[in-house]
Amino acid sequence: MNTQQPEALLLADWLFNNVGHPNHAEAAAELRRLYSVNADLLAALQSLIDMDVAYQRGPKVEEAVETARAAIAKATKETK
Repeated sequence: MNTQQPEALLLADWLFNNVGHPNHAEAAAELRRLYSVNADLLAALQSLIDMDVAYQRGPKVEEAVETARAAIAKATKETK
């Protein structure tokens, strides 16, 4: 299990702890918010992929599933 904190959250922590500019705390909060939204979107994509696999939909859905899989792979690769 990888316990290393994702880059976005490391940056958020750095910004928050090095408040030299008035916008640092806001930027840190926004990074954390976007990280959370990203996690929710990845989970939603995975649910759609799982649903498609279970129901064997047509070619357009299969293409969308492949696009979703690629997006998940890209997002998880960038956060490791």
